[in-house]
Amino acid sequence: MTNLPELLTQLDPQAPLAQRHLWLIRLLAWVRGDRRSAPAAVSRLQLFLDAVDAQPTLQSHLRAWWWQLNQTVDVATLLADFGFASRAAFLSELSERLRHKILPGTPETHDASELFLLALPHAFDAQWLALLDDKTLARLAALMRTPATFAATLVPDSPATPGDAETPLTAPSTVITSSNAGVTPWQHELLEAITYCASQIRAIGFSPELRMRMSSLTLFDQPFHALAADADRLRLAFEQSREAHTTSSTSTALDASPEATLANAVQQLKDRLEACRQATNGVYAHLETNGISVGLVYRLRQLRERVLRVRDLMDCLLSPTPQAATVWLLGKLVTIGQERASLRALITANSSLLAAKVTERSAETGEHYITRNRAEYTQMLRQAAGGGIATAGTTLLKFGLGVFGLSAFWGGIAAGWVYALSFVFIQLMHWTLATKQPAMTAPAMAAKLKDLSGGTAIEDFVDEITHLVRSQVAAVLGNVGLVAPAVVLASWAWHKASGHPVLDSAHIAYVLHTLSLLNPTTLLFAAFTGVLLFASSLVAGWAENWFVLHRLDSALRYNPRITAFLGVTRADRWATFMRANISGFASNISLGFMLGLIPPILAFLGPALEARHVTLSTGQLAAAGAALGMQMWTSHDFWWCVAAIPLIGVLNLTISFYLALQLALRAHSVSGVDRKRLRTAVLQRLRQQPGSFLWPPKAVV
Repeated sequence: MTNLPELLTQLDPQAPLAQRHLWLIRLLAWVRGDRRSAPAAVSRLQLFLDAVDAQPTLQSHLRAWWWQLNQTVDVATLLADFGFASRAAFLSELSERLRHKILPGTPETHDASELFLLALPHAFDAQWLALLDDKTLARLAALMRTPATFAATLVPDSPATPGDAETPLTAPSTVITSSNAGVTPWQHELLEAITYCASQIRAIGFSPELRMRMSSLTLFDQPFHALAADADRLRLAFEQSREAHTTSSTSTALDASPEATLANAVQQLKDRLEACRQATNGVYAHLETNGISVGLVYRLRQLRERVLRVRDLMDCLLSPTPQAATVWLLGKLVTIGQERASLRALITANSSLLAAKVTERSAETGEHYITRNRAEYTQMLRQAAGGGIATAGTTLLKFGLGVFGLSAFWGGIAAGWVYALSFVFIQLMHWTLATKQPAMTAPAMAAKLKDLSGGTAIEDFVDEITHLVRSQVAAVLGNVGLVAPAVVLASWAWHKASGHPVLDSAHIAYVLHTLSLLNPTTLLFAAFTGVLLFASSLVAGWAENWFVLHRLDSALRYNPRITAFLGVTRADRWATFMRANISGFASNISLGFMLGLIPPILAFLGPALEARHVTLSTGQLAAAGAALGMQMWTSHDFWWCVAAIPLIGVLNLTISFYLALQLALRAHSVSGVDRKRLRTAVLQRLRQQPGSFLWPPKAVV
């Protein structure tokens, strides 16, 4: 690390742009040290000030360097725009963060934000900045204070050094000044930043996406219209106040007038900012009702954060201790810089409402899969039986694809079509597939947890758990209990008609190997399939939210071109049908193609993960058993596969349910303490009434 004497000798206010900025970066790195002790960093800064104070020539050079820095970077954009994307859009901010993570920054820049990230890149910087005492801050302020008349003496007559990226500064007219002599350059930058931020808030408030979703009352008296005028009024009042302060040595009644005007302007702007923030509440309500857009949520968050930034800038501008306020603001910008580097923070913050809406949409669908009495339980058995019979046909069609000798990728495409069409057929027949339920029913249960303060909230949730487990038992029994005999019957019919078994010896060996409990990958693949089931529920929730957000049901019902083609009655019927089934279509089609395509894609990329779906696996094993004939009764390999089927089902169900429940709990902000209470209550019910998890008690009839 460079030592202090060497740093002081390297200070050159007439060095090229990059070298001047590199000196600042090296100085702050020396102050930072090993980042173990913030007080030690403050001591090093004080040591630097002592060294500069002892050398008048060095002071002059440092002031000249500071003046050059202020002329070549725009501090106002740092204060107003640091931490915000250049455009108020989620994808633009995501790409910007990726760019900063991948591409290195350069000190040869006029962008104050880029230089700030290079000079103060660590969270530790905020710690030592917060420890700077008033005396140290006063010394820094005195050292960096550059009168306007001093600027003319800082620029030599010789031309700029070759290779410098900036335009040579040859006249004092380039000094940043205000129209009022009482306003310091720093205060001028703060006023510029406030004006810039106000214009950005106004632009976001006028965007069509937000205007269409604001209430009619807000649009009639929209606070965004007067925001720019309020910012200009603050600037004028502040300049008049500073002028009165510098020209009057005594306090008179006339001197109080500019201060009163400034106080009114400050309060007016704060009230206007709060009105702008309140105006967005109607947008949130609209999104909750009509679908969530991540882009719109990001715009709203940006607007609110810019409102807070203006408040911070005003506090710094009007603070009675400007040095301390300035350091506090810089420390906050350091923290913002750390947050801005996080992709996870961006995605989490701006997708929370979308996650809530996805789980809410899934909850609406999941209610249909929960049985609460014996009549519903019996109905679930019948629906699952239909799903099992349909899956038997899916299993045989999947084996039939082997006749075509397709490559892995095109075989995956074909299998995806078979699975997707089969699952959609089950949906349209109002049957059910057991493994589709957990990812849908978990959000339905989590929706019961919005308020755990009620006396029966925990008990009601445990009741829902028992209803869900019973529903899963009925669905699995119906699926597995019918898919096996249906496959055996179809295999027997094929053998009788063609004289050949459905599967040859190679396919039989493959099935018995991949489904065997002795195969260590069998249960791993079953757990992976649970992840795919959860992913399909996310697609379902997203697709329904997208459908509602863009009002496609209304478009189908009323669009002139559609009604002219389908007719008014049929268009209305299609709109109602799609609104009721879009979630199921998205879930079933996505799951089908994930089961068919993801295994060959992953095999090509490296990790060989396959799908092990309990109903499909049962059908495959039944086909292998039918092809073996009487040999299956003495085949150890066959019975090891039979032993694996229950475990495959358990992993399919529990993994998808766990992931969906965790997402739903986060979406409803259920705390860790409440989760522990829920687990305790469920275990207590399991000990006291284990049978209630398998069969509805008579009292429920």
